[in-house]
Amino acid sequence: MKTREAVRAELNRCGKSIADWSRENACNADIVRGVLLGRIKGMRGEAHKIAVLLGLKDGEIVEGEDHDNA
Repeated sequence: MKTREAVRAELNRCGKSIADWSRENACNADIVRGVLLGRIKGMRGEAHKIAVLLGLKDGEIVEGEDHDNA
């Protein structure tokens, strides 16, 4: 698992903005930003998907289910 700080450092190292990463991964940039800042926990829905994709949490991404973004 990575820390939020490590993920931000990795994005900086690659020269990617949050918006770039969001577009590449078909995610909402505001939710990505919230997850990286710790304001959104990544428990359900798109926030969960983002946390898993960023490597912030171990989890399974189940497509096609609509959940809350918190």
